[in-house]
Amino acid sequence: MKYLFFVLISFNFMFASVFYAKLEPVESYKVKAAVSGKVIYSNEDIEGKRANNTLVIKLDSFVDEVDLKQTQNKLEAIQTMIDIEGKNYNRMKKVSSKSDFEKDTQRLKVINLETSKADALIKIANLKDSIKNKKLLEKNNYIYNISVKNGDYVTPGTLLYESKDLSQGKLTIFVPIADIESIKNKNIYLDDKKSDLKITKIYIVADSEHISSYRVEIYVPNVKKFSRLVKIEFK
Repeated sequence: MKYLFFVLISFNFMFASVFYAKLEPVESYKVKAAVSGKVIYSNEDIEGKRANNTLVIKLDSFVDEVDLKQTQNKLEAIQTMIDIEGKNYNRMKKVSSKSDFEKDTQRLKVINLETSKADALIKIANLKDSIKNKKLLEKNNYIYNISVKNGDYVTPGTLLYESKDLSQGKLTIFVPIADIESIKNKNIYLDDKKSDLKITKIYIVADSEHISSYRVEIYVPNVKKFSRLVKIEFK
């Protein structure tokens, strides 16, 4: 009888798996510089707060903006030249007294201008991208840490700031591979209270540190307090 009682206790323990995890934001980001430049604005006031389409970091883009304007003007001039030389070529094709050499020479002018136009378009696209990458705004993430100050010079890959998505929380646990199937359809209890949550993700490749376990994530909506330890049970 004692032996049977012990078996029942062991059986119940196996099927009421208990884990502990820290409730973290669903995503955390490290925002790094994509281009080089001098920091001309670092919004230290937003640090530790939630953004609202807020400018966080701005790099000096004066030279890029001047270059962009001049390249756009150059593009307009090239297009005008293409239109003129193209009309000249079309007229020349109809003149029988013009040699094939003259016609080919005129055609090459148009081709060279078209090549210059393509180069200008690429340069404009690159300049616009560079200017965009020098102005970093956050829609609604929480700004956790700003790593640069006004006057700093950054290069590609320099950490600018960190942000966190607080739209929901995430609990990460590591479940022994042998127990994965047994928890998939169980109810999830958080801090001894039954929830309507379900497992969000199971990474079916063993974790690099927990080599005999799968990483399991549970997303939690409407979180009021992050970074607290949560007891998780499957039963």
